[in-house]
Amino acid sequence: MIINTGNRTDIPAYFSDWFYNRIKEGYVYARNPYYPSQVTKYKLTPDVVDCLCFCTKNPEPMIERLDELKGFGQFWFVTITPYDKDIEPNVPNKEKVMESLKKLSSVIGPEKVIWRYDPIFISEKYSLKIHLENFEKMASNLSGYTEECIISFVDLYEKTKRNFAGVREVSKEEREIIAKEFVCIGTKYNINIKTCAEGYELSKFGIDCSGCMTQAVLERAIHSNLKVPKKKGSRESCDCLLGNDIGMYNTCYHGCLYCYANYSRDIVRDNFKKHDKNSPFLIGNFMEGDIIKDALQESYIDNQITFF
Repeated sequence: MIINTGNRTDIPAYFSDWFYNRIKEGYVYARNPYYPSQVTKYKLTPDVVDCLCFCTKNPEPMIERLDELKGFGQFWFVTITPYDKDIEPNVPNKEKVMESLKKLSSVIGPEKVIWRYDPIFISEKYSLKIHLENFEKMASNLSGYTEECIISFVDLYEKTKRNFAGVREVSKEEREIIAKEFVCIGTKYNINIKTCAEGYELSKFGIDCSGCMTQAVLERAIHSNLKVPKKKGSRESCDCLLGNDIGMYNTCYHGCLYCYANYSRDIVRDNFKKHDKNSPFLIGNFMEGDIIKDALQESYIDNQITFF
C-alpha cells in the first residue's frame, strides 16, 4: 500500500520529529477530516507499506535522519516556485530549498525526487516573462538531480479566492505559451515536464499529462512492480495513486496565499499549539467518542524486481 503525507499538510517541514517517532513506534492514527471521531490506525512497517510519499516545500528537517527510513520505498515531491514572501510568507529561501533537493537526491536517487513548479498564476509582479526566466534558472540548477517537473495552474477554490484577493485564472493562451517554453527548457536540462489533473490539451506541446503519482512513477521510484487493485485508482482526471493520507488540514505554517489545505490562519496557530511530537495523532491525542479502526493493509509488490 501507499502512505501519503502531503495532500493536507507539509510533514517534512514542520513535523519531522513526530514522523520519525511514528516510524519508530510502527503505527499512526489519522482522523477523518470530515468526521473527526472516525480514526484509522495505519501500520508504518515495510511489510505492508510499499512507498512513503512526501510533498514538501522544505525537505531539510528530514534529510539527516533518512537512514531511519531504510526498508521503505520513498517518493518525494519538492515544490519550488519563483514567489516571494508576499505569496509564500514562511517558505525558506528558494536557493536553500534547491540545495536541499539536491542533497536529498544525492542520498536517495533522482528517480525518487520530483520538482513541483506549482501552482502557476500570472500577475503584474509574476508575469509570464518572470515565470519563463525563473523556470530556466531553476531547471539549470536542478539538472541532474531530478528527472521530472510537475506544473499546474492555480485552482480558484472558494478558500483560495478568500485568502488571495485579485488572483485570476491563467488564460488558455498563457497556458500554451508556458507549456511550449517549459518543454523546450526541460529538454535542454533533461527534465521531463508533466501535468496532473489539468486535462490533455497541452500534450500537443510535448507535455506528459498522465499524472504525478501514477503506478509507473511509483514503480520506478521503488524499483518494484506493483499489483494495485482496480478500486485503488484515485480521480477521474488523472491516473494517480493518492494512497492513504496521514496529514491534517489547517496545520501547514507556510501560509501560502493560494493554499487549498488551510482555510483559517487562526486555526493553524491553534493546531500548532496542540501538536505533540510523541502523540500517535498529528494534532492532539485521543478524544472522547473516538471510533478507531485498523486499516486493511497489504503490500502491492509482486516481488519481481525491475531495473529502470
